[in-house]
Amino acid sequence: MPIPDSPPPTLSNRHLSVRCERFPIRGAFRIARGAKTEAAVVVVEVTDGPHRGWGECVPYARYGESVEGVMDALAGLADAVAAGLDRAGLAAALPPGAARNALDCALWDLEAKRAGAPVWRLAGLDQPPGPLTTCYTLSVDEPAAMAAAARERADRHPLLKMKLTGAGDLDRVAAVRAAAPAARLVVDANEGWTLDQLADFGPALAALGVEMIEQPLPAGQDEALRGVSCPVPLGADESCHGLESLERLRGLYRVVNIKLDKTGGLTEALAMRRAADALGFDVMVGCMVATSLAMAPAVLIAQGARYVDLDGPLLLATDRAPGLAYDGARLSPPTPDLWG
Repeated sequence: MPIPDSPPPTLSNRHLSVRCERFPIRGAFRIARGAKTEAAVVVVEVTDGPHRGWGECVPYARYGESVEGVMDALAGLADAVAAGLDRAGLAAALPPGAARNALDCALWDLEAKRAGAPVWRLAGLDQPPGPLTTCYTLSVDEPAAMAAAARERADRHPLLKMKLTGAGDLDRVAAVRAAAPAARLVVDANEGWTLDQLADFGPALAALGVEMIEQPLPAGQDEALRGVSCPVPLGADESCHGLESLERLRGLYRVVNIKLDKTGGLTEALAMRRAADALGFDVMVGCMVATSLAMAPAVLIAQGARYVDLDGPLLLATDRAPGLAYDGARLSPPTPDLWG
């Protein structure tokens, strides 16, 4: 079903504001590329008279983004927003990425507030979003530390996602499996492996019950996977951005990770989800470490996905309020006072 464009805006009252907010992470979050102790997010608000829509993004240095650069790009659209910039115009004005994501989601939220109707209905979806079961992510650490974290979470988080880095990874997974024998496991190398490591690790990870290996090789080396037989399905994250990336991933990956900060917002993510389903990919819907405001639009994309990885707020010391309701791994859809 086609995604409807925004209705004609009220031109004289629209105003764009952009700000950075920082949320401390519980402990530290480590992946193959490094560690961070806070989530720096950019928040966009578009007001139209009494109505306000907002969205959140996480600029990611891996993709050449910075907080300052994203804020400058968004501030440069202030006049266009005031003049009635809609989602189609936004797609032409900004490339896929964090800046477009925050403003796209803000425009969807504004439209919902103005129409007095939920975003899922405005987007032409068949039914309202339901609860989801999300992964819980274990940041990369020594095997004993990761095992302790898994043991602490396993009772309430049946699906664990392990961040890995290369050397010592089989010891890490074995330790987590021993600590959480009933948990489902997926692993994420964040581009940290070589092709030889993938060949070595694959059979052992299959024996440990790992369901999926996310982004084993650096993006740009995807063709090295053509013809590779791995007993664990492979997932594309850093290699998968917008619609244009799906066709070249066929025959290389079984799973694609859709993240709104990569697609450039809900508009393209909706189209990408439909295309991924049509092409036969399994879908993971993922996130950066961010607040409930960033997760809320992704809940719509994640309905029926094979893997849901929307645990960003669980990794923070404090989420924004109101936020999404988490009961262990069970995530409820956003309420209108948050988004949508």
